[in-house]
Amino acid sequence: MKYRSAFDIIGPVMIGPSSSHTAGAARIGRIARTLFEKQPKKAIVSLYGSFAKTYKGHGTDLAIVAGLLDFDTFDKRIPDSLAIAEKSGMEVIFQTEEAVPDHPNTVKINLFDNDNELELIGISIGGGTIEITEINSFKLKLSGDPAILVMHKDRFGIISYVTSVLAKYEINIGHMEVARKDKGETAIMVIEVDQKIADEVIQELRSLSYVSRVIRMVE
Repeated sequence: MKYRSAFDIIGPVMIGPSSSHTAGAARIGRIARTLFEKQPKKAIVSLYGSFAKTYKGHGTDLAIVAGLLDFDTFDKRIPDSLAIAEKSGMEVIFQTEEAVPDHPNTVKINLFDNDNELELIGISIGGGTIEITEINSFKLKLSGDPAILVMHKDRFGIISYVTSVLAKYEINIGHMEVARKDKGETAIMVIEVDQKIADEVIQELRSLSYVSRVIRMVE
């Protein structure tokens, strides 16, 4: 894989012990929280491969829950995240899976709150680097860089409208993925960009026809 900086190799500032099992896990949890747009009432965390075998010893459970609480990788509260989650009213269930994943550090997170649900699958590649590979059955690739997620109806011209707004504000697109379940039904755009995205950009995107949700990822 291509490294963008030394921090992709040595990992981010973090609470240990492992960049892949702790920092990466925390980032996956935090992205799940961001996509859910609030703290869930219940989280089911399914661990695969190496995560399933070593999650307690390496603090992967603490890190994922810390992310769901919106803690950063260096937050000193990470070791107490399970207790904090319980006090805040968030139920967390961990389960280990026997299935062999494509990557050894794989986690599936299901979040619930009344009628809202989210399913996310992420992998921790190493050095704190992650990829989100699936959101609500949409296959994609999201690295955790500054990004926006656009949910919309699959209609002619929507991609052009969205990218035109970004061009208007001189926002450069580094990576973009588009997925849909069926023709004419719900579709999703994941757009990674090179700079922070201002509130006015988000509001203009939300005003577009057929766009139902615009979420700004953790930056």
